[in-house]
Amino acid sequence: MKKLLTLFFLIVSLGTWSYAEEQPDLTFKDINGKTVQIKGAAQGLDIPSLKGKVVFLEFFGHKCPPCLMSIPHLVELQKKYKEKLAIVSVEVQGMNEEALKDFVFEKGINYTVSTERNARILVNYIAARAEWNGSIPFMVAMDTKGNVQFVQAGMIPQDYLENLIAQLSK
Repeated sequence: MKKLLTLFFLIVSLGTWSYAEEQPDLTFKDINGKTVQIKGAAQGLDIPSLKGKVVFLEFFGHKCPPCLMSIPHLVELQKKYKEKLAIVSVEVQGMNEEALKDFVFEKGINYTVSTERNARILVNYIAARAEWNGSIPFMVAMDTKGNVQFVQAGMIPQDYLENLIAQLSK
């Protein structure tokens, strides 16, 4: 009986562990202290507050020339498509929260931004799932259901991003 109970608890705990691995909690706080709830999902990410929107998850650096050139395009896209697009950016070159707040203000960034430190679990998860090697800018684009449809390292032209928004919001 003792062996049977031990086996039962082992099976239950393994089942719970594998479920947790399938949908890890990737929640983080942005630079304004707002909590962004995220869970891993089979085909992408489950972000309840962004349901029904195309999501661009971007990793960028404050010293990265292509990243800096992308910011005005992303700001413009967020303004133009605010009803159907959400941009979430994580600064991955080690900028602290106060400096990042100043940077966001200076650049007029109008989308969600976090430090790598605050979003470490999300960064590690994306690195593992998307085989990200640290190249920036790095974007993961998800459709309105949170399914990953596009992954790319390097700067992406604004017209391509606009076409991507149109495709993923259908």
